[in-house]
Amino acid sequence: MHDERSISVSTLIQDFLAARAVRKPSAHTLAAYERDLNSVVMHMGEGPITLGDLSPRSLRAAFAAFAGSRAPASVARAWSSWNAFFTFLVTEQVVAGNPMSAVDKPRQAHHSPKPLRGEDTPEQLLDAVSRVDDRVRDPWPERDVAVLALALCAGLRLSELLALRVGSFLGRPGERRVEVAGKGGRPRTVPVEPELDAVVERYVESRRLRFGRVAASDALMVDRKGAPLRRGGLQYLVSSCYRRAGVNDRVPRGAQLHALRHTFATRLAEDGANASEIMRLLGHASLATSQNYIEVTAEQQRAAVRANRTNRALGKLA
Repeated sequence: MHDERSISVSTLIQDFLAARAVRKPSAHTLAAYERDLNSVVMHMGEGPITLGDLSPRSLRAAFAAFAGSRAPASVARAWSSWNAFFTFLVTEQVVAGNPMSAVDKPRQAHHSPKPLRGEDTPEQLLDAVSRVDDRVRDPWPERDVAVLALALCAGLRLSELLALRVGSFLGRPGERRVEVAGKGGRPRTVPVEPELDAVVERYVESRRLRFGRVAASDALMVDRKGAPLRRGGLQYLVSSCYRRAGVNDRVPRGAQLHALRHTFATRLAEDGANASEIMRLLGHASLATSQNYIEVTAEQQRAAVRANRTNRALGKLA
């Protein structure tokens, strides 16, 4: 057992991140680890914090200070990051044991789905955003509809939308699919119906007219200057779409783009898809480790997506 009590915690954090990077997680996941670890370290006092400073008592005090202004979900995520960090240190024989069992983890409330409210809200949203709004500076309805449609008809998360490439869409007509870099770096494939495929093609063509050549390796979603959209820019885009369509009061608080993903799942369930199909299409990890996991074939997945009536609304926009 190595006794390296004086080694800097910041150095150990970088060693941990380097080890995690080998697993090929998303850049967002690595950044979250680093942010969670450093945010708690900041509450441990002045000067360089060393391994010897990481006692159960100091960790409890730091987490108490860290939790003061944060939601339970944020504290729970930080706890998980530190648990993974200490698991790494134990594996590397830097410490003898994991002290996180001495630090309480907050209970998280059960999160129920938060779809858009109103039976026809998705259709109204798509219809409003598909029309050129003269009040918007440099309107780009093709791109805005593509963003909404990929969340409503493929159930993509914000991070997954940002990670998409122009060449992420594969397959022959009628058998198109999109390859998604899911949460935690887990890849998945989602069937793309012809209506959604046409929406994406119209957007890409409009982008060619604006900026010229578009390569398959380019980020799919870009801003009005042609630069890849970032997290804040995409969140603002979706919020502005709600505002332009006049449906802000039908968006669950705190949901924003995630409300579109929840609408996708809710409508699949309403139209007959079973839990296994929905979980696989959404890329949830829990079902993969569940004893009740049911392998869903590509044909079954496509049938589930085809049942989503929002696709029919997209077809009317052509």
